[in-house]
Amino acid sequence: MPLELVTIPCLTDNYAYLLHDDASGHTTLIDAPEAAPILAALAARGWRLDQILLTHHHSDHIQAVPALLAATSATVLGAQADAHRLPPLTRALAEGDSVAIGPERAHVIDVSGHTVGHIAFHLPQSALAFTADSLMAGGCGRLFEGSPALMWSSLQKLAALPGETLICSGHEYTTSNLAFAASIEPDNPALQARIASVARARAENRPTVPAHLSVELATNPFLRARLPHIKAMIGLDRATDAEAFAEIRARKDKF
Repeated sequence: MPLELVTIPCLTDNYAYLLHDDASGHTTLIDAPEAAPILAALAARGWRLDQILLTHHHSDHIQAVPALLAATSATVLGAQADAHRLPPLTRALAEGDSVAIGPERAHVIDVSGHTVGHIAFHLPQSALAFTADSLMAGGCGRLFEGSPALMWSSLQKLAALPGETLICSGHEYTTSNLAFAASIEPDNPALQARIASVARARAENRPTVPAHLSVELATNPFLRARLPHIKAMIGLDRATDAEAFAEIRARKDKF
């Protein structure tokens, strides 16, 4: 049986995710923005929380950990490089490590850039990747700590995953991200179709995440910075891929 994925809206525009294995009863939470909706989702399904995986140290991804630990016996896993800024960890992780989630393994990927020490979790068997504020729906996280070159390198790791991978990102920023994407590549038909689809979803108050990596590769300007026609459109025909990415990220910061 495949793992069951539950997307939980939290705070104003955050998402947390539950992964549940019915055979073992094992449940994992990825990121902890707000305790009440997470505990409600667990209670509604009669699930116990076994472990919490943290992607990075920002408060809107970790602040519910104390309340969740008060209500459960979950273990807490996060990046060794970020351990000094995370809640106390049961296990510290680095790129190349893996974590058991029911019968599957989640592989740890260093995706530093938004922060240094940000990690993602890839489950190849279920075709899922939990990317939080690195690769986002239609965009990528602002570079609070890392350089453009570092973020570009991180995004290339995620871009190399199979196209059917569902990218489970951390925020409902898709509408604004796609509006910016259209300023870079206005004549992209896949982008225009995605904008219309996202508008319908939001009108019905439905999340726009997760999204397939194949859709991101076709519409997300931060993954498309390497393409010659994108470089030409931003006036950087001879730029390296990382330089083109840096220009697009700088434009988004001012959008």
